[in-house]
Amino acid sequence: GGESLRDRQKRAAEEVVGFLTSRVWPGVEIEPVLDGESIMPRSHPEFTRQIIQGWIMGLSPWELAGLERGVLAGKGLLGAVRLLVEWSEGFVGAGIGDGASGAAPGEKRFGVEEAARLASIEVDWQTGKWGEVEDTHDVEKEDLRRQLGSVVLLVTGTGRR
Repeated sequence: GGESLRDRQKRAAEEVVGFLTSRVWPGVEIEPVLDGESIMPRSHPEFTRQIIQGWIMGLSPWELAGLERGVLAGKGLLGAVRLLVEWSEGFVGAGIGDGASGAAPGEKRFGVEEAARLASIEVDWQTGKWGEVEDTHDVEKEDLRRQLGSVVLLVTGTGRR
């Protein structure tokens, strides 16, 4: 019983991709590169690649450092971008309310916990099924949060907002 790993991954991806394609890269189509039937990833259209590459090239050095940390910690670009635009006080977070989400006062922002959950879907699913390995999963869980927290620290505190 319960939700399959693939279903959890799809639901999480749809939320992040929906946000990014409506608020960060409007008009860009982001499709899954794996269809569940193949181990060979599909390519994105050239237009999509150019838009995202151009966006990355426009990041400040601090934002780029934050993006790199987020990608390495979360093992993916889209979750890292989602966290970055939520917290950046630079151009990529500017003009879209209080962070990219435009979260109203008291409304939940996409933070370290949300980014960590996104990056840990598979591990969480496995440990829910088979249990946690003491001094491994718990340490990795906290280390992931520490690394994702450093993304927020790199792009905030500039005094721009």
